[in-house]
Amino acid sequence: MAEPTFEEKLAQLENIVNQLEQGDVPLEKALDQFKTGVKLSQDLEKTLKTAEKTVTEMVSDDGTTQPFSPKDDQQ
Repeated sequence: MAEPTFEEKLAQLENIVNQLEQGDVPLEKALDQFKTGVKLSQDLEKTLKTAEKTVTEMVSDDGTTQPFSPKDDQQ
């Protein structure tokens, strides 16, 4: 089974938050949902940090990475 996408995980987390906010979930299920929500949140944060790192680095021709520094064309 394929790993859920970022968007699917985010939708699942939003669904859990909505259910918990309604307050009509039995305690045991609420605890399970909370644990799942925390895990989803951690996964989403990791994905965002990886994306941020990718966006802020450039790969040179020799395969090394360096910080992205846009050139100022308005000199």
